[in-house]
Amino acid sequence: MNNEKINRRDFLKELGFTAGATALFASFPWISGFAEDNQKAIAKEKLRIGVIGTGDRGRFLLNFLVRNPKADVVWLCDNYQPWLELGQQIAPNAKTCADYRQVIDDPTVEAIVIATPLYTHHEIAIAAMEAGKHLFCEKSMAKTLDDTLDMYQTHKRTNHVFFVDQQRLYDPVYLKAIEMIRSGMFGEIQGINTFWNRNGDWRRPVPSPELERKINWRLYKEYSCGLMTELACHQIQVGTWIWRELPERIYGQGGITFWKDGREVEDNVGVMYTYKDGKRLTFSSIISNAFYGLEEQIMGNLGTIEPEVGKYYFEKTPPMPGLLQMINNIEKEIYSTVSFAGPSWDPEIAKQNHGEYIIGKKRDFLDGTGFTVDAFVDAAIAGKQPPMIAEESYYATVLSLLGQQSIEEKREIFFPEEYRIDYL
Repeated sequence: MNNEKINRRDFLKELGFTAGATALFASFPWISGFAEDNQKAIAKEKLRIGVIGTGDRGRFLLNFLVRNPKADVVWLCDNYQPWLELGQQIAPNAKTCADYRQVIDDPTVEAIVIATPLYTHHEIAIAAMEAGKHLFCEKSMAKTLDDTLDMYQTHKRTNHVFFVDQQRLYDPVYLKAIEMIRSGMFGEIQGINTFWNRNGDWRRPVPSPELERKINWRLYKEYSCGLMTELACHQIQVGTWIWRELPERIYGQGGITFWKDGREVEDNVGVMYTYKDGKRLTFSSIISNAFYGLEEQIMGNLGTIEPEVGKYYFEKTPPMPGLLQMINNIEKEIYSTVSFAGPSWDPEIAKQNHGEYIIGKKRDFLDGTGFTVDAFVDAAIAGKQPPMIAEESYYATVLSLLGQQSIEEKREIFFPEEYRIDYL
């Protein structure tokens, strides 16, 4: 089932619940907007939305918005004309402009979607919230810690709906995985290994040299924090979600090890987040080798869960069928009589364990973005901020930025108390 077509009812079915699943909503209250009674209350409403930023990510979000009968995209804004024209192909009835203030100043616009480069998020978001608009912002929230805190505090003061696109919070596989973890299926979670690897230079084609930094802004430190804010923010959020606490210490390293093409951000990073009692979350990213792809390996003493592939594995696997067990015993009998130099040992390599599917079948949709966009539309129409969304997004950004700070300053960082909010 492709997530471009899956609806709210199917979302609940993926989790094995009916639409009135009070137990599910009690465990994950931010998805309660998908309840049938809430859907009936806002069924005939429509949200007037302005989309600021129609690059690749903006158009990805736009595709979900135009399919939602409750969303009315009335403005498209981008200061790069070719991208604005591509956005118009998706939402041809929307008005267009190059200055985001024109969208925010329109009193008929109720909600703003920000999909612009990271360094612009803070300015646009503050303007939108101060103008009384509901806000959906691409991750990460902002480029600096102070700007991130300012965005969160402005959200709390203005009291409008605020989402950041941490789509794992609305991904059925992740929701089911968290439920399984909290049930104790995998024992005590002691470590989380996360990685996101690619093989590519992360560049976009540039029609003329003067557009290099405008189009490839992710590669320059004036505009971007690179891999930490573009990729790590998703996976680091899983640690906060599972453990419900913040790391005490952060240590990272990184460099430009392969793509030596004038970029300023690292193409190879690794960061360790250490929690109380020594629990660890690690993030690593190499963009010159894609073999291992991306995953979160969540490890407890009873088992492991890998949400990206949608599977889990118990430490103790079922016994082999009788015939295989007999053959195995015969082989052991034969080889036990052969003399080898050195001690006898079993290599501690990865277990040959095929595991089980988290939601009963192979994962067949990309991620939770479509659900997140739909949830934002519903929340904005209802005027109700779902719990946890803003706070999880805030800490995902803060922890990503602290990891980047550690990489740049080449030192261990302790979590700064001035960026702690009343949440965990």
